[in-house]
Amino acid sequence: MKLSQRITQLTQGGSDGWGVFYRARRMISEGQAVTELTIGEHDIRTDPSILAEMELSARQGHTGYAMVPGTELLRETVAARIQTRTGVNTTRDNILITPGGQSALFAAHVAVCDPGDVGLYLDPYYATYPGTIRGAGAVARVVQTKAEDAFQPRADRIDAASEGAVSLLINSPNNPTGVVYSRQTLEAVAEVCRRRDLWLISDEVYDTQVWDGTHISPRALPDMLARTLVIGSMSKSHAMTGSRCGWVAGPPDVIEHMINLATHTTYGVPGFIQDAAVFALNAGPELENRIAAPFRRRRKLAMDILAAQNTVGLIPAQGAMYLMLDIRPTGLNGEGFANALLDTHAIAVMPGESFGQAAAGHIRVAMTIDDDRFAAALRTICCFAAELSSGR
Repeated sequence: MKLSQRITQLTQGGSDGWGVFYRARRMISEGQAVTELTIGEHDIRTDPSILAEMELSARQGHTGYAMVPGTELLRETVAARIQTRTGVNTTRDNILITPGGQSALFAAHVAVCDPGDVGLYLDPYYATYPGTIRGAGAVARVVQTKAEDAFQPRADRIDAASEGAVSLLINSPNNPTGVVYSRQTLEAVAEVCRRRDLWLISDEVYDTQVWDGTHISPRALPDMLARTLVIGSMSKSHAMTGSRCGWVAGPPDVIEHMINLATHTTYGVPGFIQDAAVFALNAGPELENRIAAPFRRRRKLAMDILAAQNTVGLIPAQGAMYLMLDIRPTGLNGEGFANALLDTHAIAVMPGESFGQAAAGHIRVAMTIDDDRFAAALRTICCFAAELSSGR
């Protein structure tokens, strides 16, 4: 029996670039001790107060079908949060609650892309981006950013790739690079979207993890409200990765169609999880800052360690829970370095090539283990890189 090309070609029949991660997990399953600096999973789990609210809601009976668009209270709470953070008038009619940010990304592309349309995305990219666009039936077309530009996207490159495109997907603060897009960058991107009549899909799940600079939602830029869909999530801001609770913010008429899509796909998010999300959001910036604090602290540790050596380069680590390190002086590409590091020191990192070719010769390090082990692992990475570099 034949399967659809849409499902068999999500990764174009090739690898998704995560071989080092899977190999590290196999080593762990076989009893080997591996220091994992791979995926963006908080080492401090969901706050007990959020879990208690989730349990209370479930025990009180909110375990049946919830409203498909999201409960009115959660939609209103998310809308109020967005309005407070961006200054853009936002109501519950602008919000669809989804099973995590990934579901929101898929729904957004289904909403704006017809089969065969071109959806643009930036390289480096979060691993699911091209497959998400293809899964929506669109053609995924990459736009490269460059290390020498600190991976800030350039409007001229987006414009050159825009022929036949209907959408552009961006992510700031950025995974994998940790770069926060500047106002100048976003205004230039917005100008291309207006001139080329592109939908802008803005993945903002790391908006509470900004260490340097300012997070700007492009939905707040002039004449962008009607053409921007914003992706948000409880995963990173509130360490609720497994709870699968996210949202799309967009024009009410688009959200209405996306609610129809949700009715025919996900059928909503469990009510007890939504109640816990309301509780978590109402806890305010204090809780969000507490969850972000370890990554801010570890970034400072990393900058001090990297400043004391001259082999490994650091792409500006302005936000998110990752560092993008330049290991090209070793003579290895990211995948070769990551495999050698795993073999030699049992430290697992993600090759830059896992996120596209723009970050070839780099590795992504997740700041997701305790401070002492993180600092020790980073020092080992620097020493290992220096050894490789001196042996060339």
